[in-house]
Amino acid sequence: MLENIFRGLFDSDTASVISVGDFLLCVICALVIGLIAALMYMYRTRYTKSFVVTLAVLPAVVCVVIMMVNGNVGTGVAVAGAFSLVRFRSAPGTAREIGALFLAMGAGLICGMGYLAFALLFTLIVGAVGMLYSTLDFGEKKNAARHRTLHITIPEDLEYTQVFQPLLEEYTSSWELEQVKTTNMGSLFRLTYNVTMRDSDKEKEFIDKLRCRNGNLEISMTHQAVAQGEL
Repeated sequence: MLENIFRGLFDSDTASVISVGDFLLCVICALVIGLIAALMYMYRTRYTKSFVVTLAVLPAVVCVVIMMVNGNVGTGVAVAGAFSLVRFRSAPGTAREIGALFLAMGAGLICGMGYLAFALLFTLIVGAVGMLYSTLDFGEKKNAARHRTLHITIPEDLEYTQVFQPLLEEYTSSWELEQVKTTNMGSLFRLTYNVTMRDSDKEKEFIDKLRCRNGNLEISMTHQAVAQGEL
């Protein structure tokens, strides 16, 4: 009687039906694996509550979808199209967030195929490797403190193309003018440079000499940010 309740309306008499016990076992294992993946992602990472909750339940969702597809090619294509729509309707994330989502989806897919131990092993290995790389600061840009973004405010009558070049050549190993913008109703210009300092300890000395050439107007130096769309 219980099996008849969970049988699909369009299933034939010869079609194999997933038992309720197997279904619950796969879903519970997928939820446990999702929780493990979320906890591993939270290690030394800035995160939001909504993302880690989604990461924790995503393997169970994928697991159920794969179990329901059960070898049906047409249904599998429809599911792939639905996932594509969700992707294009969502905001782009960081490379690490995308990797965590792929990990959760991969673990859920393995659970849906019935390989529960493999799914757990896969999550533990990939999650542990990610935590290890975070601990070792793998991929951290060397000498990141030397790469700076310099903002200089100058009066409108100052010829900026040559006035700062001697100082830039003295204190930086490379520099590039990224943006020129007018401010204060056009009475001031704001220059933005990406520079690589020769010696980060001489940053204040560099700024003091720049102030002598821009009329002591505002100067700021910040960490050089990676482009937002870059992975």
